Amino acid sequence: MNIVFEYPSWFILFCILAGVIYSFVLYRKDKKFSEISIWIIRVMAAFRFLVVTLLCFLLLSPLLKTINRSVEKPVIIIAQDNSESLVVSKDSVFYKKEYKENLQKLIDVLEEKYDVRPYSFADKIKELGNIDSLTFSEKQTDISALFDELETRFSNRNLGAVILASDGLYNKGSNPVFTSDKIKIPVYTIALGDTTVKKDLILTKVEHNRLAYLGNEFPMEVVVNAKQLKGKTSTLTIGKGSTTLFTQTVNFNSDAFTVTIPVLLQAKEVGLQHYKVRLTNVADEMSVENNFRDVFIDVLDARQKIVILSDAPHPDIAAIKLSIESNQNYEVESYTIDNFDKPLKKYNLVVLHSLPSARNAASKILAELNASDVPVWSFSGANVILRNDLSVASKANKTNEVEPVLDENFPLFTISEELRKAIKDFPAVACPFGTYQNDNNSNALFYQRIGIVDTKTPLMIFNSTAEVKTAVFTGEGIWRWRLQDFAANGNHQLFDEFVSKTVQYLSVKVDKSFFKVLGKNNFYENEAIELEGEVYNESYELVNEPEVSIVISNADNKKFNYTFSKTSNAYRLNAGMMPVGEYKYDAKVKVGEKIYTQRGEFSVTALQVELTNTVADHQLLYSLAKKHDGELIYPNQLEQLANKLNARDDIKSVSYSEKKLRDVINLKWIFFLVLALLSLEWFMRKRNGAY
Repeated sequence: MNIVFEYPSWFILFCILAGVIYSFVLYRKDKKFSEISIWIIRVMAAFRFLVVTLLCFLLLSPLLKTINRSVEKPVIIIAQDNSESLVVSKDSVFYKKEYKENLQKLIDVLEEKYDVRPYSFADKIKELGNIDSLTFSEKQTDISALFDELETRFSNRNLGAVILASDGLYNKGSNPVFTSDKIKIPVYTIALGDTTVKKDLILTKVEHNRLAYLGNEFPMEVVVNAKQLKGKTSTLTIGKGSTTLFTQTVNFNSDAFTVTIPVLLQAKEVGLQHYKVRLTNVADEMSVENNFRDVFIDVLDARQKIVILSDAPHPDIAAIKLSIESNQNYEVESYTIDNFDKPLKKYNLVVLHSLPSARNAASKILAELNASDVPVWSFSGANVILRNDLSVASKANKTNEVEPVLDENFPLFTISEELRKAIKDFPAVACPFGTYQNDNNSNALFYQRIGIVDTKTPLMIFNSTAEVKTAVFTGEGIWRWRLQDFAANGNHQLFDEFVSKTVQYLSVKVDKSFFKVLGKNNFYENEAIELEGEVYNESYELVNEPEVSIVISNADNKKFNYTFSKTSNAYRLNAGMMPVGEYKYDAKVKVGEKIYTQRGEFSVTALQVELTNTVADHQLLYSLAKKHDGELIYPNQLEQLANKLNARDDIKSVSYSEKKLRDVINLKWIFFLVLALLSLEWFMRKRNGAY
């Protein structure tokens, strides 16, 4: 510590001189000091001298310079694999007890010289407060994430070495040999696990879709792996509840056997369906934990219900119905108007052909449609009174033969390039001859070409009013388009595309509910259950003032109550991790006097990737150690590891120097010193009658 001046240091002489002159002038021989003892006068003069000198000294802006030196021990990272693959083998007791004790002894020895930071890694990277907290139960291993995390946490630190204790198996992230490039320090690896290939039957994976539709078949692919089981057999079964849906015997004809078994199942029930895939155990296999899988598939009844109503039979109706039914997600019914008496609200789309007509006004159907929000696709012929979407001032009930002209700027849905080209060759249809008037907000898909003249008269238009979608095809004879498609391409795919895109646009409704709960329908057992909520007011604006509660129930009807936390304008819930199984939830919110509810379900699936490969990969650990100038050791060599680290010359403590400059005038004790000197001087003068 020393003092640095902004001015020449000899200026201090002027400070002293100022103090001497000030005290001399103040305490020179004067009658009022004649009765005061000379030593008291000298003490008061000294106080005044010190105060003036110190104040003048501070005017020189002196700086207090300090240098702090600290020594940082080398940081030694001990990263312990906490995945369940370590305890699958017969050595599980060793890792749970004796190995933990030896690892703790190693930490105690290293802490005498190094700053030891123990971590566990697998699903997550966590700092270990206690070695006994190792459970060897985590479901995935990501070694590459460990090196990324260490590089972030210990950048610019005196990192001495990394000790990685693992079986070398990773099933998440990238190859750690390459991702460890950022770590420029020695890496020592402790080779855990067993490299011996033992008898084991493994249900490696079950590939399947998360969703299936009611009444459809859905596929599964079961991958079976068998090690050292040549000549043995096992039976694959897939069941749901107490019902067996599929069974097949698997014969193992080699010691390294792998087979993929395709399975087709029928979706017969709506909702989250739980399937159990299992392989019967084989004698003397190492582990039976990897012989089964739980599969959850959400079966939806998403088929759109469509009804076609007509004034009379017509070939257009058959063409439209066949095209719609080519998509399994649509269920089509067809009736003549005289034979239909069902409520229209049960349908997602109503197709009207030649209705209303001169023969049948269809007033009841139209009134019901106007009172509902069911979308409508109208096909209108020569003698048709069109709906409000489009009006035609017909002339003597005449018709024109018109060809379709595609509007290239049609915005509502996309059309493939193949269909765009095919439309040019579609044959003419019969349209009413007259003056057409439509809403300015409508969108035309096709215009009419009369002869060689392209007009702006609509052949097919779309409207959307009050969130009700409608479409009008102004002609009849669309069945010819389907025949033309088959004649040109040998199939009906392009015509089906036109019909399917139209039906899809019209039948899909925007979700305008005032309360929504959003989230995945399937979680893995090492994932937190996270859901989001949205609440809307009457103006359909997001709000989050009211409280949202939710009750989650498991298969045993045990209930768990939660409350959503509020975000900026919505809600979020983190319910933590839950055991494998099926769950239902019932969420509720009260907005004003109205109560909104949302019900749903989700599943938690077992994550068994750690059990699909139990043969340790010590080659990877050796490659890591060699790349980073370290060494691979085995659990029985832990006592030697401290000596190996101590013998290295590149793992040393680092001394840091920190220089600080501080204005002396900012030191609080200077202020109190000046105050004390002035106060003492004042007290002595007052006490001796100098004032």
